[in-house]
Amino acid sequence: QVHLVESGGGLVQAGETLRLSCAASGGTLSRYSMGWFRQAPEKDREFVAAIGWSGDPTFYADSVKGRFTISRDNAKNTMFLQMNSLKPEDTAVYYCAIHDGYFTGRDYLLIDDYRVWGQGTQVTVSS
Repeated sequence: QVHLVESGGGLVQAGETLRLSCAASGGTLSRYSMGWFRQAPEKDREFVAAIGWSGDPTFYADSVKGRFTISRDNAKNTMFLQMNSLKPEDTAVYYCAIHDGYFTGRDYLLIDDYRVWGQGTQVTVSS
């Protein structure tokens, strides 16, 4: 059973950067497509970014496109989310997850298509 642990969250000011990591134990990530989601207080969990098992393709929510970059290092069993030009509306708990199979169509958006989740890391952006 693969376990995921997110790290790298914190409190930053608007315009600053953070790099989130998602490390796996109990198995290899290299076989899986993966994604990042986030959940702000009193809001539903929403899609942020996704990446194929080899690092391609990548997908982004419109709200983060051009500011966030998803990547992975399969040799280190780790996925990353580089977050630049952070905004207060990026404040949320960020979760990484393993997708159930290859991406088909737009199923990278579907929370129910992800079957293993980390515990989340808090990102707070002050104005």
